[in-house]
Amino acid sequence: MRLKRDFFARNTLTVAQELLGKYLVFGKCVGQITETEAYIGENDPACHACRGLTPRNQPMFGPPRFSYIYFIYGMYYCLNFVTEKKDFPAAVLIRGIKPIEGIEIMQKRRDSKISFSNLANGPGKLCQTFGLTKKENNLDLCTHPHFYLEEREKNIPKFIQTPRIGIKTGLEHHWRFITKNG
Repeated sequence: MRLKRDFFARNTLTVAQELLGKYLVFGKCVGQITETEAYIGENDPACHACRGLTPRNQPMFGPPRFSYIYFIYGMYYCLNFVTEKKDFPAAVLIRGIKPIEGIEIMQKRRDSKISFSNLANGPGKLCQTFGLTKKENNLDLCTHPHFYLEEREKNIPKFIQTPRIGIKTGLEHHWRFITKNG
C-alpha cells in the first residue's frame, strides 16, 4: 500500500522510526529502508534550515510528503522526505536501503563488483544506486507515478537509536535509526 500524506504529516522522529522497513520505489528499482536520520526545525544546528529559508532548502519549508534532494561534497546526492507541516522545516534523511527489485539496474549504476550489502548502505550510494538526482527534488511522493513509498508489512523492524553521523553540530540528538538486521 502506498504511503499517504498523513504518514508524513507527523512528528519527524516518529516518521523516521516508522520509515524503517518501508519500501522506496523509483522506476523499476525497489529497496527496503534500513537506516534514517531526523532533522527538525530551525533550532536544530545540523538541519539545513538552521539559517532560515534558502533556495536549496525550500522543499523543507513546504508541505509534508515531498522529496528533498540536495548535492554534497561536489559529488553526492542525498534523499530526504519532508515531514510535519508547511512552514516548519523538518525532514528525514534516508541513509540506507536493502535492494529488493531492479538489482541488476542498481549494480550497473554503481560497480558490478560491489557487494550486495554495500550497494546502497549510505545516502550518497543510495541515490547513485537508484539514479536519484536534483531532477527528483521537490516531487510529491503521494502522487508521482514512479517515485513513492510503500508499506508491504505492517510491522516496524527492531532498531537501534544513535547520534547522527557526518555532522559537526547537534550530536547530542540521538536521531539516527538503524534496523538491527540492516
